[in-house]
Amino acid sequence: MTATDAASARPADTSSTTPSGTSTDLGADQSTGAGSDGAVGIAAVLERARARLARVDVPSAIEAQCSGAALVDIRPQAQRDAHGEIPGALVIDRNVLQWRLDPTSGAALPIADRDLPIVVVCQQGYSSSLAATELLDCGLRDVTDLIGGHDAWVAHHA
Repeated sequence: MTATDAASARPADTSSTTPSGTSTDLGADQSTGAGSDGAVGIAAVLERARARLARVDVPSAIEAQCSGAALVDIRPQAQRDAHGEIPGALVIDRNVLQWRLDPTSGAALPIADRDLPIVVVCQQGYSSSLAATELLDCGLRDVTDLIGGHDAWVAHHA
């Protein structure tokens, strides 16, 4: 089962609150997400990213991993040191993610393949949504992210 298959029965999580749960409107037009200067804020960017993903919960991520999907942890070393690691996850720093997983890159990892199922994981499930859509933009076909990130992983295994 691929990461996409594991999530096919689940609706996408398109919530767009900040990691702290607060709103950062700052004059945004609620119908478009654009500020008074026409710029689109992070809440709208996140919502658009998540609309492209079939996001998965922890049990679905585990099932996808057991079926061959790569669980890719993009958290910085300091977060992994502070909060722990995910068994079997492939650690790729966020700043080199596209180069390591795009098979057309000269810096691609040996496992890089456009059809490799990938579940991207960050600490809380925000930056992983953005990272997953950037991988889709690079031509990877089966990419999603973990709802709630590593925090959800820990809660599930508590």
